Amino acid sequence: MMDIRLVRIDDRLIHGQVATVWTKSTNVNRILVISDAVAHDTLRKALLVQAAPPGVKVNVITVDKMIEAFADERFDSLKVMLLFTNPEDVKRVVAGDVVFKSVNIGGMSFTSGKRMITNAVAVNEEDIAAFKYLHDQGIKLEIRKVVADSQVDLMELLKKEHLV
Repeated sequence: MMDIRLVRIDDRLIHGQVATVWTKSTNVNRILVISDAVAHDTLRKALLVQAAPPGVKVNVITVDKMIEAFADERFDSLKVMLLFTNPEDVKRVVAGDVVFKSVNIGGMSFTSGKRMITNAVAVNEEDIAAFKYLHDQGIKLEIRKVVADSQVDLMELLKKEHLV
């Protein structure tokens, strides 16, 4: 089975923290950016592949391709970080039988209709529904922008904010 070392939601995808600190702390050799929109955006895809830290390969793939790859034994030797832009795509891979124990939420930007719950995370009803689904599957949801930050339990924060 594919060795998934970190699942992270960060709508900035690969940036300084991911490229340096998170890849080192998890000792991954592959970053899989999982997003239908980004996979079909040639320029963004090319920029993400170029942003890879030394010794780490980046692939930008669709949600369906991730579900296929997880079941493929050819990828069993990979030590991977899965990067998502939103919790709905994470929900889709879990519903497609991709298995992991926790999700790190690093950054979800504020847009119209979203509510800030930390200085880096904004959610709307769709996000909350996806997080509830993941939580109900026994997946730990922790907010942590950088490795050195203390972990904040997302579900506890949503309860405190009266959002669940």
